[in-house]
Amino acid sequence: MNAIADVQSSVDKRNMPINQVGIKNLRLPVGIVSAEGTQQTIADLTMTVALPEEQKGTHMSRFVELIQAQQCNIDFNGLRQLTEAMLQKLDATAGKISINFPFFRKKKAPVTGIASLLDYQVTLCGEIKGDDYLQSMQVIVPITSLCPCSKEISAYGAHNQRSHVTVTLSCHDQINIEDIIDIIEQQASCQLYALLKRPDEKYVTEYAYDNPKFVEDMVRDIATTLKNNEKVTTFTVESENFESIHNHSAYALIQYP
Repeated sequence: MNAIADVQSSVDKRNMPINQVGIKNLRLPVGIVSAEGTQQTIADLTMTVALPEEQKGTHMSRFVELIQAQQCNIDFNGLRQLTEAMLQKLDATAGKISINFPFFRKKKAPVTGIASLLDYQVTLCGEIKGDDYLQSMQVIVPITSLCPCSKEISAYGAHNQRSHVTVTLSCHDQINIEDIIDIIEQQASCQLYALLKRPDEKYVTEYAYDNPKFVEDMVRDIATTLKNNEKVTTFTVESENFESIHNHSAYALIQYP
């Protein structure tokens, strides 16, 4: 049998290295390890490595081989080991793995205690450059915000909105997804729940009214808490409030440092 040509391993003469090359939007079931145990979910994966200027192409099939052979559930150390294994398999000096997935928590309604699942969008990312490893996390949390100005100037009632708070952070040690969700929800005018009965609806309506917050208050309060967390090295906090009395959103962002 004649040998099959390996074109991607040939020499490229354009002298142009590539920062990231690999596969994107590979969807697979994965197990995510966090504070409340191991959760099975469906993830979209992006796996890339740096390509030197003299190499024409990377070995795309090896990315899929690596993740298909993955047997263990993913936590902080597991993601690092997977990223290291990718670099070894692809013979690369730098690389990045990003795992995006829905994350569910069982929450009890504040008065009736009835339980339901609420979903959050999470991205875990492990990156190696030379001898340095960096892990980052992004969590998008839906919450309620209520306008302090509306409450102050109105004879009764106040306008509120559903908001999305996005925290993106880098860390040097394990940080649980639940911990970041808790930090965000504790600073909201009120949390969200998938299932509420009438006594619960009364409670969350009044709770939000008693805890008004501007979009500026939201990002400042969350950023203050993250700044005091010794595991966190850098972070960005964003809040988008989907206004109920305007056809636009209110938005704020804090980056640290």
